[in-house]
Amino acid sequence: MSMDNKNIIIEDNLHRLGSEELRHCIAHVLCEAGSYVFQYNGENFALEAGQTMIIPYQQFIEAVVPSPYLQATCIYLTPKYAEYCTPRSNYGIRGALALFANPIMPLTEKQFAQLQYDFQQIKHRLTDTTHAFQEEVLHSAVQMLILDYFDIHTSLFGKQKITFQDNDLIVRFMVLLEQEEYVQHREVGYYADKLFVSPKHLSEVCKQVSGRNALFWINRFTTIHIRKLLQQKTHSITELTDLFGFSSTAYFSRFVQQHLGVNPSEFYQ
Repeated sequence: MSMDNKNIIIEDNLHRLGSEELRHCIAHVLCEAGSYVFQYNGENFALEAGQTMIIPYQQFIEAVVPSPYLQATCIYLTPKYAEYCTPRSNYGIRGALALFANPIMPLTEKQFAQLQYDFQQIKHRLTDTTHAFQEEVLHSAVQMLILDYFDIHTSLFGKQKITFQDNDLIVRFMVLLEQEEYVQHREVGYYADKLFVSPKHLSEVCKQVSGRNALFWINRFTTIHIRKLLQQKTHSITELTDLFGFSSTAYFSRFVQQHLGVNPSEFYQ
């Protein structure tokens, strides 16, 4: 079953998770039974009953193996609506970066019950078209879900103070990476210039917020993109070398070997 409006889609299955039509949305999944094995950012994960996950970048999901007894609900939010519903807090970007590395969160019984309630409230408000203030109560229901996710993430990783300036810098940096600027630009200085800060400052803020420097995130996005194209086998190694602006196939092969642990030619065997 699927319920939706222009900003929210709720489904009681994961059939369209990672699909082209919903790839632009942020997926919030609550697993009630069974399991869902998948790859994300090239890493293997398994969502189990009693766990939740948030997938901010659905294009990085692949090799999906759901169990026959999977019972899960997914709430898809458009990024703009998610931002609109997110309280003015600097915690969101830290959580987003952590979820990029590992989207799955274990839950206590209390936390699981709270998320079940939040999911049900959003379903109810989405379908209650007779409510005179449906837009407002739906916004409040989604905001409650986001705050509960913040609370869960804080219980797992602790609370960290992040200034609004640093939060804004990392958000803008991530936007550049999402726009695939890394295809031709993998120098920290390029992004620092675009963001009107020094390379040192950009890396320091990245390290403070995410635990990783700016170059790590540039290479992470690049590596994920290259791996996907290698797996698709739609481009030759020479074509990929040119596409990503490497000076030679040897340099491209060294980059892949360093970051993926295999020679790119192995994908074509």
